[in-house]
Amino acid sequence: MEDKNLKNSNPSENSGSSKEDTKVDSQVAEFDEFDESTKKNFGENKLDFLQDLQLNVFIELGRTKMQIKDILELERGYVIELDKMASEPVDIYVNNKKIAEGEVVVIDKHFGIRITNLSQPADRLKGLY
Repeated sequence: MEDKNLKNSNPSENSGSSKEDTKVDSQVAEFDEFDESTKKNFGENKLDFLQDLQLNVFIELGRTKMQIKDILELERGYVIELDKMASEPVDIYVNNKKIAEGEVVVIDKHFGIRITNLSQPADRLKGLY
C-alpha cells in the first residue's frame, strides 16, 4: 500500500520542490528558573565542583636537541646531556602549563619533587580550562 503524501526520495525527481514543501514539527524549549536555594547548591566558590577533576602533571628535568641520525643510533647505556645544570630547579607542568619549580628528592625508593617556587593561584588556573 502506498501513501500518496510521501515524496519521492529520488532528488532528481523532486527538483521542482521548494523548502515550503518540507514541514518540520518544532517546539520552544522551556527551562525552570533558578531560585535562591538552587544557586546556593553551587557553593560560595564557583570552582568547588571542579576540585575532583584529575589533570596531567609532568616534571621536566631539561631539554636538548638531537639530529635524527643520533636518535637512530641510540642504544642502551647511552647518556643524553640536558640543558639544565644538576643544581637548577626542575619545571612542574599541569596540562602543559608551567605552574611551579622544584627540586628532585627521593622518598623511600621513589622520586619526588619538593616545590620551591609556585605561581599565584590565579596564574595557575589560567589556561587549565
